[in-house]
Amino acid sequence: MLHDTPPVLRTAPPALLQPLLQPVSASTPSVPPPPAPSRTPVPGERDTRLDTYRAICLLMIFINHVPGQYLEYLTTKNFGFSDSAEAFVLISGLSAGLAYGRKFLPGNRLALSLRIWRRAFTLYIAHIMSSIITLAIFAGGALYFHRQDLISEINIRPLVDNTEQGVVAMVLLGHQFGYNNILSMYAVMFLMLPGMLLLQKIGPALLVGVSALVWLLAGIFHIVPINFLDHNYWFLNPFSWQFLFAIGLVAMMRSRKGLSLPRHPALVSVAALYVGVSFAWVLFSWWSIDFSHGLPAVLTGFDKTFLSLTRLLHVLALGYLLAITPVFNRLSRLRLDHPLVMIGRHSLPVFIFGTILAMIGQVLLFVTGKDPIIGTLFVVVGIALHFAYARYLDWLGGLSTIAPIKT
Repeated sequence: MLHDTPPVLRTAPPALLQPLLQPVSASTPSVPPPPAPSRTPVPGERDTRLDTYRAICLLMIFINHVPGQYLEYLTTKNFGFSDSAEAFVLISGLSAGLAYGRKFLPGNRLALSLRIWRRAFTLYIAHIMSSIITLAIFAGGALYFHRQDLISEINIRPLVDNTEQGVVAMVLLGHQFGYNNILSMYAVMFLMLPGMLLLQKIGPALLVGVSALVWLLAGIFHIVPINFLDHNYWFLNPFSWQFLFAIGLVAMMRSRKGLSLPRHPALVSVAALYVGVSFAWVLFSWWSIDFSHGLPAVLTGFDKTFLSLTRLLHVLALGYLLAITPVFNRLSRLRLDHPLVMIGRHSLPVFIFGTILAMIGQVLLFVTGKDPIIGTLFVVVGIALHFAYARYLDWLGGLSTIAPIKT
């Protein structure tokens, strides 16, 4: 989820924090009754593992959004069917369950829904602003470097050629620039989130079933928001990607009820085998192999827009293996002041910052003949700036917590 995730078990001491998707034993030792609650707030403890993984995804998204440089070959898209976008949406679903799942109670549902929809509006505004800045970056590059062909990049040309219609289309989410299509998808999913939470309260199986049906129908019949300016459709279809988001939501709610992920050897073996086959498929470019047998492309293809089953299963298998492996749980539990945790904690502003940097990087690569060395150096500097910006946001947030001086 592209926002700051609330702490886990805010009033619990560190010893009681549960591993990610791995609940502690149901049996608890006999202890004396706790003292009466105090008005003094208890320092919160934050499970940083989601922050860590979210930060890694943000950095990989930034790297992938500056194509044509060497670091691009090190991101997860080169080692399996899914990439950092799928991982980020899964983490977002987990975070949504953590942030809102237990609060969606009778008497509070309308207020919480309004809060969630306000977040959706924030994501919409962020999408519009980042799109305007992207347009300014490419237009400025075209003017400064005398390269009018920059306007033909990342789907800018239709808006420039039809300015009046283009402005209206962009505001109505009817036109998207390349690499500026994630926040709009998240905004739509947040509009759906109260309905997901309601179905989850009725029964997790109902939410998964309804979400799977929407995903399948969207994939088969190409139900997707339209980019009416260029007669195309959204690159990331929210009606397809909501299924992965819902799975993350259900998984977190299941964990918070004390239910652990199954660890049957057969399931672990199947997940590991699928991840291995996916790695080999991408490494050796077996894309020409046809195993569709007349089935819909959403079940047998590798399409990202409609989140084909091959991509969905890969991110779920990979996430499952990471969740049940103790070494990954230990490595991802970092200090609150660790740079990766700070990036993950401020995910929305860091994502916007990374998008702007990536657009600058694309213009730089374009006017330098797509020199991979220059692109790689830019990305390295950009990653360092991500850490610096997250540190600045943390420092800025700390200022607001300082008690005012009494005079």
